Amino acid sequence: MKKNLSNIKKAIKYLNNHECVAIPTETVYGLAGNAYSNKATSKIFKLKKRPKKNPLIVHYYNLNILKKDCVINKQFLKLYKKYCPGPISFILKLKKNSLISKNVSNNKETLAVRFPKHPLTRKVLKNLKYPLAAPSANISTKISPVSKQDVIDEFGKKIKFVLDGGQSKIGMESTIISLINKPQILRLGGIEKNKINKFLKTNIRIIKKKNSILVPGQGKVHYSPEIPIRLNVEKPKQNEAFILIKKRKLSATNYYYLSKSKNLKEAAKNLYKTLRTIKKTKFKSIAVEKIPNIGFGETINDRLIRASKF
Repeated sequence: MKKNLSNIKKAIKYLNNHECVAIPTETVYGLAGNAYSNKATSKIFKLKKRPKKNPLIVHYYNLNILKKDCVINKQFLKLYKKYCPGPISFILKLKKNSLISKNVSNNKETLAVRFPKHPLTRKVLKNLKYPLAAPSANISTKISPVSKQDVIDEFGKKIKFVLDGGQSKIGMESTIISLINKPQILRLGGIEKNKINKFLKTNIRIIKKKNSILVPGQGKVHYSPEIPIRLNVEKPKQNEAFILIKKRKLSATNYYYLSKSKNLKEAAKNLYKTLRTIKKTKFKSIAVEKIPNIGFGETINDRLIRASKF
């Protein structure tokens, strides 16, 4: 407990000095900086080697500061009360007098916002006078990090501090929903589409292609282990890693299981961890068996399709 408190204070000190630190969330680890600071947000883009056209998600503790930055509507409040804090992000209209750095929004009139659930990060946010811009703590287009070690593997000593919050519980980025006009899902993620549809009593469209990047995860290449990936495979090639949705009786040294019993939520949690494990082996390519395209399976397939564009 004392160690956590000491680490929280250390993270806050760096953030107040316009530095970047890695923070744990229930989805993946984020590379955080003061969202009002041009200096801090510029460092995020530089560390991640991220294109400036790709906006950042801003993390808030509660509605108090958000109200100063964004226009809040009834649809947002309904979803906020149901799912926040949690693995969902919202696209809202940015107020003209907002202090959000232009780096964050890429000079757009909208902002992606989220309320993370991880207790350590919530304590950090509670003690700040500004929200945190925090994309995933990895090099742009690479595999998202789900542990402190993953962040260190990505950045080494280039990052000032990593707040260790253990393994990410969900292991998959937040669902992003636009509330500018009619609700639209811009990225599948930690909350299943069918659950949101059931709650709102509607069928929200998933927007997979945009002329410009509005939110993270819309790039053609993303989540990549930097080796070729083949999808919907029945049998792997020789010396090829084979990712399977459920454990089999007959096993082999090149078999990697996402779940013990075809649990898609468990499979989603283990996807990035498995890709990183394989990346560190001798295998030069990855085969993935067919993943059911329902629930979290739809999210897994989205990530694998983008990762396979390497």
